[in-house]
Amino acid sequence: MIRLVASDLDGTLLLNGSQKLNSDVFDLIRELNKAGIVFVAASGRQYPNLKRLFAPVADEIAYIAENGALVLYQDQVLSRKTIDRNLGREILTAIQERDQCEILLSGVKTCYLQPKIHDYVDHMKYVVGNNVTVVNDIMEVEEEYLKISVYEKGGVDRCESYFRERFEGRVKVVTAGHAWLDMMSLDAGKGPAMDTLLEHFRVSPGEAMAFGDNENDIEMLENVFYSYAMDNAKESVKKVCRFRTGLVEKTLRDLLDGKLPVE
Repeated sequence: MIRLVASDLDGTLLLNGSQKLNSDVFDLIRELNKAGIVFVAASGRQYPNLKRLFAPVADEIAYIAENGALVLYQDQVLSRKTIDRNLGREILTAIQERDQCEILLSGVKTCYLQPKIHDYVDHMKYVVGNNVTVVNDIMEVEEEYLKISVYEKGGVDRCESYFRERFEGRVKVVTAGHAWLDMMSLDAGKGPAMDTLLEHFRVSPGEAMAFGDNENDIEMLENVFYSYAMDNAKESVKKVCRFRTGLVEKTLRDLLDGKLPVE
């Protein structure tokens, strides 16, 4: 029996660059709740952004936000992982030194930008839908660092190796889509976040289902039995998953109709 379902957003529940959920998703979540199944939005996005996306059911679901640096249920923080400030400042400086790279510094209720081009601010506000605070000096931000992300519009494959060589082993480094590279505390991530929720709701891995498409989803997918890679997922994601799907909504409907897959 499935008691918890977690889904990544971008590239998984949000396909083809969409920034708005299909209304069918909300109906499915309500049906899952009635069946005693907790739904979890698991994303690299910030918590306020996720609450807006899921507005019709926002208080009925759990959240893995900031790629697992923040875990919440009914506005209660279940887990919060932060980056050491001195290490964080070193990472911020490294991003500033690369001309094509923009910084996204994540706090709990807002993200901080010191933009190199104004279009980046507009992208984060009006396309991604984040709460945004623009600062003159990113080093003066007093809030704890939940996550530090690199945005490179042309694709983070251009800079990924540079940041991995400098910081991997000191922070967790994961790709989170074509243009994003996320860095978090070593004890953060969607895997530890999933463990927090399984423990909180007293759910076993065999009673949990998860969907993902990118590297940042792998730990979460490895922590459940019913692991689904999207058809468009990276090969590294497909390798760790037992099942595939082209549409999360269809698989959730199958679950509700009692059509659990057989390995």
